[in-house]
Amino acid sequence: MCGKIAAVAEFDELKIPNAVRPVAEEVIKITDEVCAKLLDAEYTALARQVVAKLARKRPSPLLSGRRATWAAGVVYALGQVNFLFDPSREPYRTADELGDAFGVAKTTMGSKAKQVRDMLKMDYITPEFMRADVADDNPAVWFVEVDGLVMDARSLSLDLQTTAFARGYIPYIPALGRDGTDTLMDQARQDGLFS
Repeated sequence: MCGKIAAVAEFDELKIPNAVRPVAEEVIKITDEVCAKLLDAEYTALARQVVAKLARKRPSPLLSGRRATWAAGVVYALGQVNFLFDPSREPYRTADELGDAFGVAKTTMGSKAKQVRDMLKMDYITPEFMRADVADDNPAVWFVEVDGLVMDARSLSLDLQTTAFARGYIPYIPALGRDGTDTLMDQARQDGLFS
């Protein structure tokens, strides 16, 4: 997922259950349009992943409520954990701009975003939902516990970094970088170690 996050996953790759797929596709179509217009490919990819996770919940919350509201909530939630509303970062947008693009009131969008964040346990230290630049800049993402001590994973040996990555504690193996981690994962998939 590392450096390739900007590559937008196709619907089949998202593993959306058939019963929810038509609804999820409608929501994704809306997030794709708004992300293409206001944000970037990385937000598009993250939004698709979030919608897919919501679709896989049982019962899926996407089956109730307006599609545009869900789409707005997903992108707003991602914007919150990725500092979209901070004018010192790129991309930067206001909540009003997002609300207008989705045709959803800011308060409604904020309420739905809270639901999304709560359901998926989305916060400022969960790299799964972060843009690459945000994860790189966030020291909390790199904290791991080793023998009872909290340490920065970037200062650990390659073996410990690899273990932390394999367990999902860190977004990539710092010693290899994003591209090196992607290459390693591609090789592992080709060798049949991962599906």
